[in-house]
Amino acid sequence: MAGGGCSRLSGILQGILLASVGLGVWDVLFVYEENKCSMTYMFEYPEYLKIKLPKKLSNLYPSYGLYRYKERNSAETRKELKATGIPVLFLPGNAGSYKQVRSLGSVALRKAENIHNKFHFDFYSIDFNEELVALYGGSLEKQTKFVHACIKVILKIYKDQIDAPSSVAIVGHSMGGIVARALFTLPNFKSTLISLIITQATPHVAPVLILDSYLIDFYTTVNNHWILNEETLRNITILSMGGGFRDYQVRSGLTIVPSLGLYNNTLNVVTSAVPRAWVSTDHLCIVWCKELVLATVRVFFDLVDHNTNQITMDLKKRMTVLHHHFVTYSEKDSEDNPETLVSFPGSAATWSEIKTYEWTYNSPQFSARLPNASYFILPLPSEEELYSNLYCRTTNLESSNWIYGCTLINQSVCAGKANPFPFYALSDRLKYFIVSQEGIDLTGEEELLKMYKIVNFNVEKYRSFSHFVIHVSKARVNKQFRMECEYLTAKSRTMSIPITNVLSFGASVHRVLINSTGLIHYVQLQDFEKIYQAFEIHVESRCHSLHGKRADVYRFHVPWSHEDSVVTTSVPSSTVIYAKLHRARPENDSSAPELQLHTTRNCQYEITIRTSFCQVLGQLIRFYGVYLPTYVVANILLVFGRQLIHLYNEGNCLDFTIALHAAKPYNVIPFVNLAAFLLRYEWFQDVWSILMLPEIDILILNEQGISSSAISILLFLFGTAIVYWSGIFFSLLLKQLSSLWSLFQRPSVVKKENGLIGLQSSCVVIFFIIIIWTTCGAVVLVFGYFLYLLKVISFQASVQAMKGILNLAPRAETVEKIPTSSSVEEEEEEEEGEEEGTFRPACDFPEEPDQLNLDCPKWLSLSDVDDAVNTLKIYITILHLLNWLMLFSAPSFIYWLKNLRYARRLNPDPCDIVATILVLTMGILINSHSTSVKRSKLLKYTARIQHFLVIAMAAFGLVHLYRIPYFITFSLALYALCCLI
Repeated sequence: MAGGGCSRLSGILQGILLASVGLGVWDVLFVYEENKCSMTYMFEYPEYLKIKLPKKLSNLYPSYGLYRYKERNSAETRKELKATGIPVLFLPGNAGSYKQVRSLGSVALRKAENIHNKFHFDFYSIDFNEELVALYGGSLEKQTKFVHACIKVILKIYKDQIDAPSSVAIVGHSMGGIVARALFTLPNFKSTLISLIITQATPHVAPVLILDSYLIDFYTTVNNHWILNEETLRNITILSMGGGFRDYQVRSGLTIVPSLGLYNNTLNVVTSAVPRAWVSTDHLCIVWCKELVLATVRVFFDLVDHNTNQITMDLKKRMTVLHHHFVTYSEKDSEDNPETLVSFPGSAATWSEIKTYEWTYNSPQFSARLPNASYFILPLPSEEELYSNLYCRTTNLESSNWIYGCTLINQSVCAGKANPFPFYALSDRLKYFIVSQEGIDLTGEEELLKMYKIVNFNVEKYRSFSHFVIHVSKARVNKQFRMECEYLTAKSRTMSIPITNVLSFGASVHRVLINSTGLIHYVQLQDFEKIYQAFEIHVESRCHSLHGKRADVYRFHVPWSHEDSVVTTSVPSSTVIYAKLHRARPENDSSAPELQLHTTRNCQYEITIRTSFCQVLGQLIRFYGVYLPTYVVANILLVFGRQLIHLYNEGNCLDFTIALHAAKPYNVIPFVNLAAFLLRYEWFQDVWSILMLPEIDILILNEQGISSSAISILLFLFGTAIVYWSGIFFSLLLKQLSSLWSLFQRPSVVKKENGLIGLQSSCVVIFFIIIIWTTCGAVVLVFGYFLYLLKVISFQASVQAMKGILNLAPRAETVEKIPTSSSVEEEEEEEEGEEEGTFRPACDFPEEPDQLNLDCPKWLSLSDVDDAVNTLKIYITILHLLNWLMLFSAPSFIYWLKNLRYARRLNPDPCDIVATILVLTMGILINSHSTSVKRSKLLKYTARIQHFLVIAMAAFGLVHLYRIPYFITFSLALYALCCLI
């Protein structure tokens, strides 16, 4: 009873853990904001003109191609093959199509028409045959070399022009972005061939899944080259965009371009923070999202040097334009000086002084009531006053220049002239004008935030001014607008709130109440720095005597990364904001994320924060889900070791789920953490180098700021739950398949001793080895897996039939043997069995053999069935390992199958070594039996080694997933030796 209770309790615990994994996966795949992107449409039918490449290049890369995007009817297009614009090259990513360039190309064509084709862009795109380069890294170097050759071909098209371009701009989607950066690692590549790189959802830090060594070697080469040659490459400007939480394929934390930060030539943003977009995009949507396409095209056009009609070589201007469109957009042209000297009119304008610290202005309903030009002057507070900032915001004001700073030289009172703004209470209701006054245009400091234009000036920075001036021009007013300003003390508007504990599961709540008399408030979230933290923030607004419609803007701001999210809501309202991070806080940073509330005056705001349990699970899966295969395989290997040690000690094999109880995280994780800790000391590093051991993967996670011992233990438990329930499901599936197998194939009794290596097996092994070295190792792994699966299914059918015979036979301590014509040796064995009282008649029932469809011996013993069951249990565990081995080889198999018409052999092949070793052991594994394994001299050591294999795999295969098949293969090879020795 106690054992059954523990088993049920264990099942419940594993069910809870598996449900947690399922909730996390559900949160990542389905719980995010709706797609708010607008679709990009073509005004004319798109066409892709294939560029003729040199014959040598075409023969070298037969599956690749270069295309130019056009939008006209076919006849006209063929006549206008000559290119005269600025070349832009689009590089598709993993399984991407060259036709994805159409969104950028179409919008750029329309914008060129709007400026009467003073200059335009020619968009090119490369066809990579939709290769799966995110899963197979063997073709990345080939793609890079082809892109280099295509750049030369593109520039050659323009060689006859007067101002022929000497460089191209590159837009890379997904893995296309890393290929663009890899160009600079080529030995004969000139860095002047590329002026600008824009990447969309490109994993720059590391691959999402490291399924082969070629992929990580490629990344290491690229990132090391850019870091070591940062000074040489400082003239290359890079913009990297991450898609936000909608992109579950490439998390935005991986889209940051690695650098030392010595030069300001890289900008990393998340699309949810991009002005005039403020949307999260999925992995494909980022290519065609109209809001982002418009921002990208505006960047291209603003970067053109009008003297050469090519992209400017001024690095500072490039970064200014990128910041203007992707960080803090203002309606002032990015080319203008942000602080331009301007002259104010004198008596020709209406001047009004504001002597209050809170000011609101509503324009009249009809613009005819406005004077031609109106200026409102706001004196700076004295240094004795505590005001630290001037905050102003406006809605519907179309003027691109509206706020200035100046020093008042002379002011005159025009007595007897009535205030033209009776709807606004002015101090003394007087009209001012300035004589010979100049000021500085500060409009470039504004920020567009949804429907608001906002400025937030630090008063101390502008002490050289005596006044701020707000300008309203009748010519720029087409609809009613509203303007609000206030002087404020930043400290009084900032409050801190402690975050709730992650383990509170949403039960703990922290509240803060704001009685708003101002326009902006800041709520800092203390100790919010880890990527696994996730919170649900509820903002409820209540207002009294509110006139007209009002709207609030809430922004979740992360100071160390451009990953803000913005929410607009009406007043009063109840709004939910989910706060979570794309990137952990750097070690040398002490700032805290904050919630910025752009509020309505005279309203009350209640802010509630609680841990969102589902969002926490989602963050765990988003950041650590790719490491779960390591812990799953680790649990299976521990099961395998436990079964073998029990077979050695007790003579029988444990069931898969029972043996899983031996899988404890404290038997694995502490050893890995201990090694990582000791590597801090030089003496241990020297020992490590002498042993030629690779870097521990947990140190890589430390560099990314996402390593945690507690999370490692939790992931191990998640892996245990996955193995537990997959074991139950797989067992039920095999029983059903074996029942179907019995309908078509006659089961046979399992023989204790089979020839491990026969002529037939040897021929199959030789044939498979030939297949490996002439095609692809993954092909043999896939076929070998299905052969082994059929073996297990047939074996399961035989075991079920054998059990059925024993259940039908009468139970007796000693049974009379049926006379047969057996040999003397068989009679001696029967006598021994008779003495032990373990033999049962099997075929002495006339109908049972036919009913069971079993070709059985004259009698069957319990030991025969027990040995067969033990063998089946080991077979099933090995099949679990082979399941993962096939999954890891599937990308190479798919890549080879897709490119079969271009090349019969996959080169390089990441599976050839594993496949060769496994083929040599597969014949032994298929014919192995527990009776021969029990007698092995190596069984004890093989069982013990499994634990060390698991520790090594947790240390070196957590990030480098391609190493897992080697650990599996080594384990199976050891077991095969047990069958022989």
